Amino acid sequence: MTRRIFLGDIQGCREEFERLLEALRFDPATDRIEPVGDLVNRGPDSLGALRLARTLRAGGVLGNHDLHLLRVAAGTRRQGPQDTLQGVLAADDRGELLAWLAARPFVRAWDDVLLVHAGLDPSWRDPVAALRDIDPLERDPRSDFATRVRYCTREGARPASDWPVPAAPFAPWYEHWLATREEHRTLVFGHWARAGLLVRERVRGLDSGCVWGRALTAWIAEEDRLVQVAATRAYADPEQE
Repeated sequence: MTRRIFLGDIQGCREEFERLLEALRFDPATDRIEPVGDLVNRGPDSLGALRLARTLRAGGVLGNHDLHLLRVAAGTRRQGPQDTLQGVLAADDRGELLAWLAARPFVRAWDDVLLVHAGLDPSWRDPVAALRDIDPLERDPRSDFATRVRYCTREGARPASDWPVPAAPFAPWYEHWLATREEHRTLVFGHWARAGLLVRERVRGLDSGCVWGRALTAWIAEEDRLVQVAATRAYADPEQE
């Protein structure tokens, strides 16, 4: 049986990525890796994490840190003081890695799962159609929403800030999504380390803050089972995010 293994935000934590694959008893012949995005940045080995994901022929979606890398490489954005992207930018196989990364979509859909990095606008009737053919090198309000949202209104308006928790009518995006449609699929996403691992009916939030020193999490869809490995240490300070 093929297993779809959805991975929380790796963010350059290659060592934990490898240990999680061991804990999963990952079999490349039958298993499929589906990262929630943010393969790179903040952690110690963005290059190694990206190479490993490509070698495994991972699927997955783009996250905001992945977009940041692509735009830095294209010369349209500058690196920040907390970035750990230099290994990728200086690599001999930089071109192949960036092309592979850029080919990730912003959303993936199965009959039973919807995968996105951050979230989906409740006003989108068809998220796959809404996010199709967007250039990852260009700013677009749709891709910005999909890779950055946490709270929004039923109409998809976002607050000026996600912290402190914004007051009503803002709520976690998935609450509005599930309240405004008959959704039988499980929503799988990352991007929300502050909230931590989230397991609810039809909701799997997998960013368990590995890069902050917590854990890296996988959800095996066919088994409805979570697997975690502890982070070796904290690589980034959440107060600086």
